[in-house]
Amino acid sequence: MTSGAPVPDLSTELLELARATAEEAAVLVGAGRSRAAEQVDTKSSPVDVVTAVDTASEELIVRRLLEARPDDGVLGEEGASRTGTSGVRWVVDPIDGTVNFLYGLPAFAVSIAGEVDGRTEVGVVLNAGTGELFTAVRGRGAWLTAPGAAAMQLHGSAPASLEQTLVATGFGYRVEQRRAQGAVVAQLLPEVRDIRRWGCASLDLCAAAAGRVDAYYELDLKPWDHAAGALIAAEAGLVVTGTGGRPFAEPMAVASAASVAEPLIALLDRLHAAG
Repeated sequence: MTSGAPVPDLSTELLELARATAEEAAVLVGAGRSRAAEQVDTKSSPVDVVTAVDTASEELIVRRLLEARPDDGVLGEEGASRTGTSGVRWVVDPIDGTVNFLYGLPAFAVSIAGEVDGRTEVGVVLNAGTGELFTAVRGRGAWLTAPGAAAMQLHGSAPASLEQTLVATGFGYRVEQRRAQGAVVAQLLPEVRDIRRWGCASLDLCAAAAGRVDAYYELDLKPWDHAAGALIAAEAGLVVTGTGGRPFAEPMAVASAASVAEPLIALLDRLHAAG
């Protein structure tokens, strides 16, 4: 029989590693803001940008995670890809909201999710522009820690009707995709309270978790866009799903207050089918 300090469970270990790593990466990101425009490349289109700071942040995150847990796998937006042997995989967005980062808009985040055997178990989204930290562990709720404040559990919102629902969304990078998405928003707007668009999927999901918006939807997200934020939204009590009976983000991602989830999902399904 042994004695001593209790051994932390795996989820707690992963959460603390993700949190510490995100905090270190956010310092790097913040320090690079003033020179971000010096080295900018494009990816899928002229408006889909990546900076040298994105790449440096991902390199730091992957290095820290694998130093601590060398047998883990990694999937990162800027190319990190490693198959591990531990059953744990990290899904990393080194700067979600790179356009905001370039323009100095305070909505760009470091997002780190920890999967165990293919299921997301921990999520950390740190808004490097404001210092707000969103975290979740599966089955233990979602939390917001603002600078200088105690952690606060998140419970989303409960609008009384669709017409009182504040909806966030985002748009793709290809011209034809944006044209179609804009047409859907034009039809959605008269049915809801209003539309918000921050340009950072992970923070959109966290905003829904915090009740800053009542729902969020977007097409064609990548795993690094939503892995951490979707868990945070689900743990805050939101309905996290797709449309037409499909899974979340295949291809539609919806995170909605439960009180309006059914009519909102039906409306989104109809509008996108018509488009």
